[in-house]
Amino acid sequence: MTEKLQSRLKGTGVAIVSPFTSSGAFDFVAFEKILNHTIENGVNYIVLLGTTGESVTLSKQEKKTIIEFTVDKINQRVPLVVGIGGNNTSELVLTIHGTLFKGVDAILSVCPYYNKPSQEGIFQHFKTLAEASPVPVILYTVPGRTSSNIAAKTTLRLANECKNIIGIKEASANFDQISTILKDRPEDFLVISGDDGLTLPLLALGADGVISVVANVYPKAFSEMVQLGLNGDFVSARKIHFKLIEFINALFLDGSPAGIKAALEIRQLCINYLRLPLVPVNNDTYNLLKNLMSKLN
Repeated sequence: MTEKLQSRLKGTGVAIVSPFTSSGAFDFVAFEKILNHTIENGVNYIVLLGTTGESVTLSKQEKKTIIEFTVDKINQRVPLVVGIGGNNTSELVLTIHGTLFKGVDAILSVCPYYNKPSQEGIFQHFKTLAEASPVPVILYTVPGRTSSNIAAKTTLRLANECKNIIGIKEASANFDQISTILKDRPEDFLVISGDDGLTLPLLALGADGVISVVANVYPKAFSEMVQLGLNGDFVSARKIHFKLIEFINALFLDGSPAGIKAALEIRQLCINYLRLPLVPVNNDTYNLLKNLMSKLN
């Protein structure tokens, strides 16, 4: 079963946004529209309640309702990965025990932040989560957000010693670190890009795909680029990469998910509302995204 899941998690996962109404409530109508937009245009799986989904501003009850809604609307068309991460190991174990995993295929769990654990602490944290989880776990390292990093040695130790840990979303932008993992990983361990702009070069090194932000807006083009890279057709993949790269860079000028929320509004898929402390992009960035999208469209 795990082997089958790992093959299904190769390609493009979309870090799906959490759309809100103008009053700040979760917008289930817009969310279903975005889900269908991404699935019908070629993404391989959905990643729910991550950074792009503004998960830290959602209540426990909201998360429960959103997971149940997503499972129902996906209706087994693609796998579902749910973000469950934090810096309090015992609290995360309780969260896992209290989560209904029917229809959920895996967990994505971010490296503990703020308290800056040692590599041994990081290892013990993820080992504990893996033992508690009824579904496979994907590690997530993103030092730019967490001020902590899962070193290559720790990733490989977890990959070899914890059978329930099946991959890592790598957003360190450290090619030496990622290359070491790719070189020495177990055969069935997934290495997934966490940076849209670096996805193509990582595919050339042997990565298995991406968990993407831009795929919220351009799922067809980005999924096609990833598949071309996986197939070894880098000449064709480069054309799409170069076509999208200016837009991808613009998405992150005022932080994420502010950029992708603005782009989704321009695409008329949801309104441009974020929960504090996040705020919308400034007018210059909004107009830049609008101009770039008009060229892409």
